Amino acid sequence: MATTYRTCPISGLQFENHAEKLMRWNAVAGVLWLLVGGITALLVILTRWPAIKLLPADEFYTILTAHGIDMLILWILFFEMAVLYFASSTLLRCRLATPKVAWLGFWLMVIGGIMTNVAIFQGGSSVMFTSYVPMQAAPHFYLGIILVAVGALLGTAVFFGTLVVAKKDKTYTGSLPLVVFGALTAAIIATFTILSGAGILVPTFFWSIGLIKEIDAQLYRMVWWGLGHSSQQINVAAHVSIWYLTAAVIFGAKPLSEKVSRGAFLLYILFLQLASAHHLLSDPGMSAEWKVLNTSYFMYFAVMASMIHGFTVPGAIEAAQRRKGFTNGMFEWLRKAPWGNPVFSGMFISLVGFGFLGGISGVVLGTEQINMLMHNTFYVPGHFHTTVVVGTTLAFMSITYLLVPVLFRREMMFPKLCQIQPYLYGISMSVLGLVMMGAGTLGVSRRHWDMAFSGAPFQYEWPGAAYLMMGLTGIFGVIAVIGGGLWIFVVVWSLLFGKKLDGGKVSDKPTPIPANPIAQAASHSGSDEHVGVPGTVVLAGLLFVCFVLYYFVNWKYLSEVWLLS
Repeated sequence: MATTYRTCPISGLQFENHAEKLMRWNAVAGVLWLLVGGITALLVILTRWPAIKLLPADEFYTILTAHGIDMLILWILFFEMAVLYFASSTLLRCRLATPKVAWLGFWLMVIGGIMTNVAIFQGGSSVMFTSYVPMQAAPHFYLGIILVAVGALLGTAVFFGTLVVAKKDKTYTGSLPLVVFGALTAAIIATFTILSGAGILVPTFFWSIGLIKEIDAQLYRMVWWGLGHSSQQINVAAHVSIWYLTAAVIFGAKPLSEKVSRGAFLLYILFLQLASAHHLLSDPGMSAEWKVLNTSYFMYFAVMASMIHGFTVPGAIEAAQRRKGFTNGMFEWLRKAPWGNPVFSGMFISLVGFGFLGGISGVVLGTEQINMLMHNTFYVPGHFHTTVVVGTTLAFMSITYLLVPVLFRREMMFPKLCQIQPYLYGISMSVLGLVMMGAGTLGVSRRHWDMAFSGAPFQYEWPGAAYLMMGLTGIFGVIAVIGGGLWIFVVVWSLLFGKKLDGGKVSDKPTPIPANPIAQAASHSGSDEHVGVPGTVVLAGLLFVCFVLYYFVNWKYLSEVWLLS
């Protein structure tokens, strides 16, 4: 198939035909996995809700395994592949390198995803997302994940190749646009992450078919978390890139200092994927020095990077708004923001939720002493629901409202539902994360299907607050599932029945960036002129105060066990 380039008349963005099809197929596949993951999420919620306890234990663990795989790997990875192709081919206005390799990667991911889910629902592979040995799943469980990883690695290689093509063909001048640089960060971390997964899952697959006698459980955990924890860091780099893209497209905003923002992405590469030791603090055989270095200094550098992005993104928005005349008071720029635009509202809720909930709880959980109390409690899924779901998933949802018209050439249907959805999903999921963490501080188990441990030889009377938290988990979990289902409904309905939009002009060669504010903003390099951002400074100060207060509240929980020593 000949290579052609379509210039969208709405945005001015240019889509190479091979990259455009890959973006569409990866996005659709991601939505389908999100649907499956959402259904399993509802079943998990209704089982952990003490008043309902829907599923028996064996079915619960099957569903929980599927939920983790489908949400944390398949939904997010497929969408991130679409983001990589968009960032490289579309924003750099160049051809996609080796489209056949990209399609091979896509179909490997599809086959692998189906294979793993078949293994789970056949029974006998309820090993959860972590699949710790000596628990053993069916061979095609591991083989499926390996195929997904190989497919994603091929897609990442195509992304790198496309950057080379863009540089060779001189489709851009100067440095890579910041959004593309963020995607490059995600791709670099993804390479490390996927190779870590291969390093442990390939021998585990051989173990499952009898070619290897045993797998060292400690070694498995250490190497596996090079995959498990680092995969979240791919998500962080990807959704932060989308924050910058949204700020640029909606407001024409430029980073306060592009060099500082790029430096923050570099800190991700150097340190974020290394901060996985908080999953291993109780493991023997690993030095205390390594654990402390990993959970303290490495993690703090990574946290500093997120704090930089958490400041510079709203700061860029404030600077852009103040240039437009919104200068009355500290927060007129924020009050006058387009809160009815789901692209912005979803992005901003994602930023606030990730910073105030996911970020603060992550630092607390990484503190060695507190971690020893919290790690195997409901606090952990509460934390990563505020990072992976509120932070990453909501950011992906919000940018979809922009991409459906420009990429799929369909008008978004049900505009009122589009406006409501980010608030319904983002707020309910934020509250869900909070009450899950609240239940965790009271000791509620992370994965046990029945918090009351009914029928156990030793009974424990939970305080009423624990049951209250778990009840709220059920209520807000159901609301969050409804919010996610609403997004799937609106997007799918728009793709099927939305008004067809003009596709724009097609050429056989890439064209320069037109005089279109969206295209120019998305592909821009450089920093903003100095504009005071007092509102953002206040928000940053509020985040710091919340962090300090919450940090020391958790030390109160720790002090309650000191007498036990």
